[in-house]
Amino acid sequence: MKDLSYLEKLSIENLLPELVTVFDDKIAFSTSFSIEDQLITHFIFSQNLPIRVFTLDTGRLYEETYDVLNRTRNKYDKKIEVFFPEKNDVEKLIFKKGPNSFFESIENRIECCNIRKVLPLNRALENVDCWITGIRAAHSENRKNSSIIEFDTKRNIQKINPLFNWTYDEVRKKIDEYKIPYNLLQDKGFYSIGCAPCTRALREGEDTRAGRWWWEQSDKKECGLHTT
Repeated sequence: MKDLSYLEKLSIENLLPELVTVFDDKIAFSTSFSIEDQLITHFIFSQNLPIRVFTLDTGRLYEETYDVLNRTRNKYDKKIEVFFPEKNDVEKLIFKKGPNSFFESIENRIECCNIRKVLPLNRALENVDCWITGIRAAHSENRKNSSIIEFDTKRNIQKINPLFNWTYDEVRKKIDEYKIPYNLLQDKGFYSIGCAPCTRALREGEDTRAGRWWWEQSDKKECGLHTT
């Protein structure tokens, strides 16, 4: 495997074009329209880089998320691929357990995340050698163990996290500087934005991940996208 450690020293403006040089057209970026993802999208689109940009539509997103998708398309005049869960999987889940089974147990919640997010992601990453994400170390205790350059053993692909060492304030400063569209829920206390039933605004003094699956008592809450 080629040594990619030199990539860690590059600015994001130089890192993304270099990834194209290394991986050619087998490279993709997954966006959830977080401010981190919006910043990466800005650099991909503004530099006209041949990097596929895609998102996962779980079917239960906030209206504000669709709004930022639309504003991003309009600003950059670029297309964003959308991957949905398999219809039969969702129909079977709701028929068997109802629409809100994820509240009943962690196992049920992980099952729902798997159907609505993980399996569509796996389809989106077929024939991809490099997956770019917007995760940062400060997102959660779990993610502190990651790095800028990783290898996803579950999917057998290279994984690059360009903003891993950035702070929230550094990202937000760039969002404002470049006038990048962002999810307006960020201004209402939403630090992390996922499916509407599973995300709420943070309360004063809460951990940054507290708004995700807020009924679960755990500091290592993940949906399965970034676990190996």
